[in-house]
Amino acid sequence: MSMINSLRAAVRTNRRRGASGVFDVLPEDAGSAVVDCAVYQHGKRRGETCSPREAARRVKAAHQLPEGEGSFSWIGLHEPTEAEFEGIAQRFGLHPLAVEDAVHAHQRPKVERYDSVLFAVFKTIRYVEHDQLTPTSEVVETGELMVFAGRDFVITVRHGGHGSLQELRHRLEADADETGLLSKGPAAVLHAIADHVVDNYLLVAERLQNDVDEIEYGVFSAKGGRSADVGRVYQLKREVLEFKRAVVPLLRPMQQLSEPLQRLVDPDIQKYFRDVADHLARVAEQVHGFDELLNSLLQANLAQVSVAQNEDMRKITAWAAIFAVPTMITGVYGMNFDYMPELHHEYGYPMVLGAIALICVGMYRGFRRNGWL
Repeated sequence: MSMINSLRAAVRTNRRRGASGVFDVLPEDAGSAVVDCAVYQHGKRRGETCSPREAARRVKAAHQLPEGEGSFSWIGLHEPTEAEFEGIAQRFGLHPLAVEDAVHAHQRPKVERYDSVLFAVFKTIRYVEHDQLTPTSEVVETGELMVFAGRDFVITVRHGGHGSLQELRHRLEADADETGLLSKGPAAVLHAIADHVVDNYLLVAERLQNDVDEIEYGVFSAKGGRSADVGRVYQLKREVLEFKRAVVPLLRPMQQLSEPLQRLVDPDIQKYFRDVADHLARVAEQVHGFDELLNSLLQANLAQVSVAQNEDMRKITAWAAIFAVPTMITGVYGMNFDYMPELHHEYGYPMVLGAIALICVGMYRGFRRNGWL
């Protein structure tokens, strides 16, 4: 809480001074947590990797020159601690509530506005390779990606072992010219990150389709409910639900970023956000379909198990009825009475055995004809 209180005080001081978010005396910037930090001008990277403090200084100096308009810094962090992030948060005037979310993670996907800064939270998804789906298989692995997009800076905070933005950054830098996305400023970087995350959603959804098809084949195979494992269906449903929690909350924020009322996003970039929103809606429909199908498969599997159990009970009942006949007859002739039919008849024993066999065969054929055996 000390970090949050100090940040609140710093933000209040920054507002009173009317500064641009750059302080002269601050705690040390994040060191080990910084993955990459660079300054971009007119869509091109200027200079080598630098510290967040140096990046802020370069951007401030560039804005004082006519050709420096549109310069911004992009700082990438991986799981920073409070102490590591405190200096950056104060330097760029980040809101304490957004900073707390970025440091502690485990947040719901969202896009919020704090004055002139957009704060976005994305859930990153990675498909976990597995040879066979089991009741304990991990199908999707989630991480988190937070993005602060201001007028002259972008700060990304990543949590988890996947979802690196290095490849995306290199791809944007390779397309560095006057018409590239980087020339559009921080909002364009926010779009590129959102597009990157949603594209990964599409890939994961395609891989999940194979798992759902495998489960469906197992449920409706020739062996039916005996071979299909309820645990496998339930485990896949849990993994799909985790995927759903990452996708569905982003639908409305992505639509809002594409609307004209969003003044922090350039109108040219809003068109790109509409494309991201469309792709996200497609993924949401797929995930919703997976969830509904798995519900149906779970119910079908349980129904098949019940039917299989009923068939077993009918077979047991039929055999019990067949064995009841010789048990009853032999039980009657086991009583110690002198005057009983056929008791002293020469052919009484084979006649009783023949009658038992005839009755049992008749019952067996009757049960087979009615589908009980």
